[in-house]
Amino acid sequence: MIDTLKRHWTEYLIEAGGLFGFLSIASLLAALLEHPSSPVHRAIADVTLRHALLGVGMGSYIAALAYSPWGKQSGAHINPAVTWAFFRLGKIKLPDAVFYTLAQFAGALIAAEVMGLVLGDLYKHPSLNYNLTLPGADGMMVAFVAEFLISFLLMLVVLIAMNSEKLEPFVGALIGLLIASYLAFEIPYSGMSLNPARTFGSAFLARDWTGLWIYFTAPVLAMLLAAEVYRRFAKNQQLACAKLQHGKGICIFCDKEAPDFPVEEDKKEDKKSEEK
Repeated sequence: MIDTLKRHWTEYLIEAGGLFGFLSIASLLAALLEHPSSPVHRAIADVTLRHALLGVGMGSYIAALAYSPWGKQSGAHINPAVTWAFFRLGKIKLPDAVFYTLAQFAGALIAAEVMGLVLGDLYKHPSLNYNLTLPGADGMMVAFVAEFLISFLLMLVVLIAMNSEKLEPFVGALIGLLIASYLAFEIPYSGMSLNPARTFGSAFLARDWTGLWIYFTAPVLAMLLAAEVYRRFAKNQQLACAKLQHGKGICIFCDKEAPDFPVEEDKKEDKKSEEK
């Protein structure tokens, strides 16, 4: 564990930074779009349109992170549920999965504390409510089902795309589009979390644990199920590395100089071996 920490601390720091950026930007956009004193809020009366604008902002952030050099280095998981789905597929080792998870929670906790200081009373206002993700008016079971469905779909799309030579370059864009759509339309049902660490950061600052079990179970179970479904569906396929977008350079998951599309390269190597 200690040796892994020494060798991969940069990737862990990137994961923490990714969560820090996500929750910070989400909080600032929420203040801009939802606080009654904001001129943007007063100018846009339609709540669905405001949610759509939030979705565009956060979807763009996720896509930009996935394609960035930092995102390509760590894999841009920024979500414990994503990390453990890749662990289930055997694409990330246990020490890395543990440290990724700790880093993701640390990034979310620090972001929530910083936003509490930056936004002050604005953050406490009922319109923002510390940017908590809470079950909607339809209740906790609806929130659980909603979180499960959006998490399952997201992970399944990711796995299908990243293991396709034609779709692999568009993984980051597809994730961004899904996040944007979810934020535009799913918020009334569960608050749209997908991410245990993101939810925990806000909940810890607010000391509000309402429905926390939903956000700790539904995304994780759904993404593990998506990984299992895909693994069984593609049981004879060499699965891609645990990165949303794979860049060149030494990869902590592949343990080798990684090509742009490792799946196809692995297939070529396997074919050469069979010919020999």
